[in-house]
Amino acid sequence: MNQISIDKFLAYNKKDIQVIDIREPYEYDNGHLDAINIPMDEIIHSIDKINLKKEIIIYCQTGKRAAAVVYMLSKFHGIQKIYNLSGGYAAYLEIKLLTQ
Repeated sequence: MNQISIDKFLAYNKKDIQVIDIREPYEYDNGHLDAINIPMDEIIHSIDKINLKKEIIIYCQTGKRAAAVVYMLSKFHGIQKIYNLSGGYAAYLEIKLLTQ
């Protein structure tokens, strides 16, 4: 499965990627990356919200739910340039704390 580390993610040019938070709206509201929110239970049927011309980074809190979504979108929609943010939002918060 396609994974991307938090360090590599932070180095990306944000214009080249689409970041999708698959957590529930209340989780997203408590803090998020610069991303759109499409909850896990809606994403398979929300292909029209996904920019297939860009690399897609999917994340959740820890990376477990996002891994399943990356697999499902790859299998059902044939998306190739799709990645799970390893460690999810928790990894981002950890890096953020270390760099303050």
